[in-house]
Amino acid sequence: QVQLVESGGGLVQAGGSLRLSCAASGRTFSSYSMGWFRQAPGKEREFVARISWTGSSTYYADSVKGRFTISRDNAKNTMYLQLNSLKPEDTAVYYCNAVTGVQAMFDHWGQGTQVTVSS
Repeated sequence: QVQLVESGGGLVQAGGSLRLSCAASGRTFSSYSMGWFRQAPGKEREFVARISWTGSSTYYADSVKGRFTISRDNAKNTMYLQLNSLKPEDTAVYYCNAVTGVQAMFDHWGQGTQVTVSS
């Protein structure tokens, strides 16, 4: 099973940028398509972006398309999410997980990383 640790969140003004990281333990990281999810206060967790196991294919939720970029480095067992042109509505705890389509594969989640965008 893959253990996941998210980092890189913070407080940023609207229009700013952040880069999130998802560090995975386990030798099977490169076997999985991976994705980012987020959960805002009082809302359900939602899909944000996914990347294929090779990194050659990506897919984004409409709400972040053109602003966020997902990438991965299998040699480092790490996935990234570059967040640009941030909006207050992007405020949430961001999580990573293996994915099937836009659904999380694992039931267990990491602690997430908080992104707060001020207006």
